[in-house]
Amino acid sequence: MDSLEMNELFGRIYENKAVLITGHTGFKGSWLALWLSQIGAKVIGYALPPPTSPSHAELLGIECLSNIGDIRDSEKLKNVIHRHKPEIIFHLAAQPLVRASYKNPVETFSTNIMGTINLLEACKDAPGLKAVVIVTSDKCYENKEWLRAYRENDPLGGYDPYSASKGCVEIITSSYRHSFFPVDKYGSHHSILLASARAGNAIGGGDWAQDRLIPDIVRAASRSETILIRSPKAIRPWQHVLELLSGYLMLGQKLLEAKPQFAQAWNFGPRQEDNLDVKSIVQRLQRHWKTINYQLSAKDDLHEANLLKLDSSKANSNLNWTPVWTIDEAIEMTGEWYRSFYEHNEIISEQQLKRYIQAAKQKNLQWAETNEIFANQA
Repeated sequence: MDSLEMNELFGRIYENKAVLITGHTGFKGSWLALWLSQIGAKVIGYALPPPTSPSHAELLGIECLSNIGDIRDSEKLKNVIHRHKPEIIFHLAAQPLVRASYKNPVETFSTNIMGTINLLEACKDAPGLKAVVIVTSDKCYENKEWLRAYRENDPLGGYDPYSASKGCVEIITSSYRHSFFPVDKYGSHHSILLASARAGNAIGGGDWAQDRLIPDIVRAASRSETILIRSPKAIRPWQHVLELLSGYLMLGQKLLEAKPQFAQAWNFGPRQEDNLDVKSIVQRLQRHWKTINYQLSAKDDLHEANLLKLDSSKANSNLNWTPVWTIDEAIEMTGEWYRSFYEHNEIISEQQLKRYIQAAKQKNLQWAETNEIFANQA
């Protein structure tokens, strides 16, 4: 797939657009920066230094206008937005870990809540800004351990500080949309469309965060150590990071196309049959990396939900968004990425992105459509 075809993804909406990613040095943010750079966007980043070593962002070496700063620094954030004049912002900067939120609840709430408020305040008079996508989490819902998957209109909540902070961010986003960016006054009183995106447990290469299942496993495997797996029966909506990013980018496309009906909350989760328990994920990953050794632990001193599923039927119906890879394919790609890194010192993120796009094209997904006639003439 050449650069011309890549630029045509998402209706060419991101080509030559200034796009700001907060949290571009993190796991999801670095993959999003890669994808946007591949489709011709002018990528601007605002984030703390890479949170881990190794760092996917540093390994990729993406050329972007990187600004190192804390999302809680309102003046610096505002200055970056006003200086670079992005047309769309993807807000991913956050304290993203449940267990870390127990250790540092104040940092979690201040980063996730006040950081989002700082961003939204800066957006109110940002020159040229057209769209904002606030990324939260599947954990924003009040988890009642239902068998059914959560829908966008279900109650928000959160047991642990991280989950509660993400529920708050959804409420804040809704408040700002109604108060300052109302859909019914779009085009007359303001020119910004604001949406939020809730996704499941992202897996994929380049994640080295502490207390996450896949990174903990690959760290242990790289050292020939046995990993203790907590909560093996807990069920989560697992999905490859590229799945949720395709949803974010598709949502951003609709907002940039000035379609106010898309300025709302959206779930981007896996197929229901891909909601698996922790033990199943570990066993399937072991098939692709034989050096993985583990032991199961039924005990955990900190509360985490046992059952959590997302209902993505609204995105399926209204955005024509669907997952591309099955959970088995996602696990295979994840294992392949880490094996390539640890055994061959190779970074295959760009190759995997192209494989994902080709798979989407084969499924005739809307965002992956390209002008074949135009491409053949080039």
